[in-house]
Amino acid sequence: MRMKYVMSEVLVGLWRNVTMTVAMIITMAVSLTMLGASGLIYTKVADMKQLYFENIEVSIFLNAEVTDEQRSALATQLESDPLVSQVTYVNKDEAFQRFQEMFRDSPDLLSAVKADQLPESYRLKLVNPEEYKTISDQYTSVEGVDQVVDQSQVLDKIFNLFTAGQNIALVAAVAMAIAALLLVANTIQVAAYSKRREVAVMKLVGASNWFIQAPFVLEAVVAGLIGSILGLGALIALKVFLFDGALSALQGLFAPVSWGEVFLTFPVMAGVGGLISAVTAWVTLRFYLRV
Repeated sequence: MRMKYVMSEVLVGLWRNVTMTVAMIITMAVSLTMLGASGLIYTKVADMKQLYFENIEVSIFLNAEVTDEQRSALATQLESDPLVSQVTYVNKDEAFQRFQEMFRDSPDLLSAVKADQLPESYRLKLVNPEEYKTISDQYTSVEGVDQVVDQSQVLDKIFNLFTAGQNIALVAAVAMAIAALLLVANTIQVAAYSKRREVAVMKLVGASNWFIQAPFVLEAVVAGLIGSILGLGALIALKVFLFDGALSALQGLFAPVSWGEVFLTFPVMAGVGGLISAVTAWVTLRFYLRV
């Protein structure tokens, strides 16, 4: 009987302040959507870093005047280096073949470059790709070496952009969460004020604190859960229309977002939305009703 009464009061309370309830739900939905999106971005950036780092090569280009002794000494040093897992020597002809494959759509550029103009190089796979700076510092001054080039120097700039976007999404999510908390608190205060006489009567007849607070707290929890469902719907729309739609041509560059990852964000959003709403409502009631 008590549970039936509490649930009926929850529905009545949500409908009584329907405009504020809708505002609270929408704000919570936007906040949780940004929270879920920032979580997906975080995991995707980590996956992309791992994927790219596994395929990163460090290229050591040799001088045009490099001697056989310098070339052999460098090869011996590279093969014995504990930071290097694989060494591949690329002569001028092989470098020219790679150049032709890379710029096959630019015939003018191909006709302007000859095989003997491209430098010899050693292509390295590292045990730990994040130690490329150590390799660069170690071999830049070696005799016969012209330049040490690492792909991750470019990738670092790309990942910095992703990280900045991730941080912006997190800041926006926190800002929206604060707005949602204020709306929850305000909505609960309005609901408690509209039922102040009923609350006073229940206190006089000896109703327990949890029985008085339960309808208000559950109103906030229900709003938070509805917001998390709307947030899940927004993430599904992002996957369908953005990741699998507008950005589908870039799937080879970006780690794909799976349906499993999207749906796994829902328990997190629901838990965060429900818990934050419940705690905010309970704290508000403790100060407002003094029960």
